Amino acid sequence: KSFEGVEKTYAISAGRELRIFVNPGKVSDLAMHKLARDIAKRVQDELKYPGEIKVSVIRENRVVEFAR
Repeated sequence: KSFEGVEKTYAISAGRELRIFVNPGKVSDLAMHKLARDIAKRVQDELKYPGEIKVSVIRENRVVEFAR
């Protein structure tokens, strides 16, 4: 969560996948690619693990409206 715009983080699949949810107002589609690369690089540099870890950055807007 130390990266700019990150709201929620989850480690799933026994730590083999990281899912990072970002604030769409702070992180653009283009910036998502750099953020995923930067997070993967930090994991690679700071952790010891066998195999690989998948890093998924998720940016979405949801709009809900009700007709009554």
